[in-house]
Amino acid sequence: MFRRTLTSLLFAALWLATTATSAFAQAVEHDNGEGLLGETTDRMITFFSLGVVIFFAGFVVVMSLIQHKLERRHHEDHGARQRVGW
Repeated sequence: MFRRTLTSLLFAALWLATTATSAFAQAVEHDNGEGLLGETTDRMITFFSLGVVIFFAGFVVVMSLIQHKLERRHHEDHGARQRVGW
């Protein structure tokens, strides 16, 4: 029970620290609605969106290759066990 309470307190402190820093930054500096990278342009949005698409396509390809390798290893191991028996 002590471990669960300690973990909950740790997560609460971490959440408070992350939200407090962003709230403090907004309260101290007035930037007229600009983001961290400055004024948002169509070019910036286009490249960011393209990056998101490329990331997820690459992520799917890499995870599929990993799954294929693991399944191949599983089938090779499973086939070796079947040959040993009666």
